[in-house]
Amino acid sequence: MYWIYKSIHLCRRFWRQTVIFFSVLGPGIIVMVADNDAGGISTYAVTGSKYGFSLLWMFLLLLPMAYFVQEMTVRLGAVTKRGHAEAIFDGFGPFWGWFSLIDLCITNWLTLVTEYIGMTAAMSLFGVPPWLTCIAVTAVLFAVVLSGKYWTFEKLTLFFCAFNLVYIPAALWAMDTPTAPTWNEVFRGFYAPEFVGGFDMDLIFIIMANIGTTIAPWMLFFQQSAVVDKRLDVHDIRYGKLETLIGSFSTCTVAVFIIIATAAVFFHHKPPIEIEDARQTAEAIVPLLPAGQGEMARKLFAIGLFDAGFLGALCISLSSSWAVGEVFGWAHSLNKKVKDAPWFYLVYLFMLGSSGAVVLIPGAPLITITCFIVLSVKSINSRWIVTQSSSRSAFMTSSQTCWIGASISMLVLTSDTAIDPNALRAARCAPSRRARARSLHRGCGPARRAARSRSGSSAWCCSWGSPPYLSTGPS
Repeated sequence: MYWIYKSIHLCRRFWRQTVIFFSVLGPGIIVMVADNDAGGISTYAVTGSKYGFSLLWMFLLLLPMAYFVQEMTVRLGAVTKRGHAEAIFDGFGPFWGWFSLIDLCITNWLTLVTEYIGMTAAMSLFGVPPWLTCIAVTAVLFAVVLSGKYWTFEKLTLFFCAFNLVYIPAALWAMDTPTAPTWNEVFRGFYAPEFVGGFDMDLIFIIMANIGTTIAPWMLFFQQSAVVDKRLDVHDIRYGKLETLIGSFSTCTVAVFIIIATAAVFFHHKPPIEIEDARQTAEAIVPLLPAGQGEMARKLFAIGLFDAGFLGALCISLSSSWAVGEVFGWAHSLNKKVKDAPWFYLVYLFMLGSSGAVVLIPGAPLITITCFIVLSVKSINSRWIVTQSSSRSAFMTSSQTCWIGASISMLVLTSDTAIDPNALRAARCAPSRRARARSLHRGCGPARRAARSRSGSSAWCCSWGSPPYLSTGPS
């Protein structure tokens, strides 16, 4: 009888934890799947067509990198109840706070332009004119967030995330083509690094583009604000970390299958075919696959490209709205109606409308405009980037934002020490006692430690210049 009761207890416990996990599931999956945006799809397509399976090993390194950066936002949001922008302001002062906010808004706007370019390109394959795509997409994107409930937004977004899996059957069909290699060649790409054409600047650019499109700064701001908006607490951290891990695995899996599809069809074709973006991939794949499968693969690539741009535009715009609302002290929550948080929704609509309007400029050299703005803002003097082929311009923004993502990641790593250790211990993510003591006393002289003691803060190093930022919930 003991084992029967024990089994029933374990089943109930497992069921209870499963229910909790699915209730927490959302921010990590959404942010990681949305990371495969329109620029990312083009990046993976070009990678597969030009280098085959030889760079698949990168994603074994990018998966833990993406996870460890993003899971910190789960802890920061659940413990501090503050968004990433507000945390940077409180922990590092106005200079770095304004720098991160302005940089985020600029890079987000530029990335949104590429998302609209991807969505219009995808719908053009179905004969939809660009102006209709931009207007309809902007209206739908705005309607998704008008419910006044975060849970409604999350369910709708998770539904769109499922369409990201359409590249898996496309890759399976591509591997059935006569010119495609065996699956052993695919697996070899994971454990046998190979540099096709030599280790040159083109290869470095491709690698940096893949890194940049896997780790972007808006992801940090989005997930942490989403965790706060969903009202997760320290007891939900382990579930949030698990779903972030699942999301990281999902985004890398989709990227791998896109590379497999394009490598099998284009790289191993005789002669090899180099494609420039995801739209060209959808068009060029039709005559290379058997009748029926080619047209279906074309539609799947078009649907996947549109869905990637749609999710990217949704999450990137929201990350900007959350960040601006946190900094200016405006109401910034999807749980509030438009009348209660007008500026939050206005920033969201402005980001969408202005970036979509750029695509509708008659005869506008969209690629040239994007590259010029990115180079001007970032002050990057690498002239060879500008002179590259148009295939690279599709993921120019992603390759540049990788540097910003690395900078923001360092801010996250550092700000992790600024959280109340007692709260972190309750969340089961606190560092060791010795490491905590070193972090709290590093750079604090006797006078500062005495001042800290008089102020009643036992867990804050006065060198940070402000008290712990703990609140009860979102604004």
